[in-house]
Amino acid sequence: MADDPRLLIWGAGAIGGTIGAYLARAGEDVLLVDTVAEHVAACAGPGLEIVGPVEEFRQPVPAVTPDGVVGRFGRVILAVKAQHTAAAVAALAPHLADDGYVVSAQNGLNELDIAEAVGAERTMGAFVNFGADWLEPGMILYGNRGAVVVGELDRTIRERTRALYGLMQKFEPDAVLTDDIFAYLWGKLGYGALLFGTALTPDSMTQNFADPARTDIFIALGREVMAVARARDVSPKGFNGFEPDAFMPGGSEAAARASIAALAEFNSKTAKTHTGIYRDLAVRKRKTEVDQQVGAVVRLGAEAGIATPYMARLQALIHDIEDGRREMSAETFFALAEG
Repeated sequence: MADDPRLLIWGAGAIGGTIGAYLARAGEDVLLVDTVAEHVAACAGPGLEIVGPVEEFRQPVPAVTPDGVVGRFGRVILAVKAQHTAAAVAALAPHLADDGYVVSAQNGLNELDIAEAVGAERTMGAFVNFGADWLEPGMILYGNRGAVVVGELDRTIRERTRALYGLMQKFEPDAVLTDDIFAYLWGKLGYGALLFGTALTPDSMTQNFADPARTDIFIALGREVMAVARARDVSPKGFNGFEPDAFMPGGSEAAARASIAALAEFNSKTAKTHTGIYRDLAVRKRKTEVDQQVGAVVRLGAEAGIATPYMARLQALIHDIEDGRREMSAETFFALAEG
């Protein structure tokens, strides 16, 4: 049997659904996979509705639940929550062509786990920072455009890398092709730590970043992530207001404060006022990706002999909210500084 030429997007939520709707509208042959049957029915039936200030449209996209996937695919975009990576890769692996690849459009360093499961040669990295929220079956808020970057794990640029880059440009015209994807992924880990910090409160991202009383704590979080990145010989890339160099060991406090202010400005212009982390905690009442993002930095820091007390407390506080031991509040946020 010949490999299926369609683009398989495993996970049709905020990230995968938005990308899939745009690519399908652009004429690409896309198949969405999602575990929520009602969402699958809406996508394949009347269509996936994209709402928000960027653009509004409804696009029918073929979609199935995981048990409905048949055949083998050369191109798979994985867009599930980080904590579901292992289960999703186990389910999709039988459907991955021998010369195919999985590209992680997720938060964290999931590329490492995917590579271990299906092989580094069949793994590609991606970095996404556009704002989107899954609102209900068949509806996704596309709150703002943001950085989209693709690259190989071994820092080569191949024909398949350029082909994926061209595909992603149909979604985000300013997409970037890189030979250093881990620099972007570590940049996102730094920014992601700050976003987890904002989710300790019910306030918006902008309210958090604009509050001068919280700035020192945000800087401490950013500095811990960048210290671990430096220990791993990574030079993270900046994007959308986040400047990793400002949080590096020896970086100036003025530069770090300027970056926090820039994040307040950037996030003030999006319809996505709160993070997906906030939605997981306050709206969808489910576990977050804290162990796969914040926890990963704590673990890698310990391996490198780098202390990460703020990150460890952040991980613990998010778990406290998940498990009902604490409420989202300014008091919970300032508990980050209680060493």
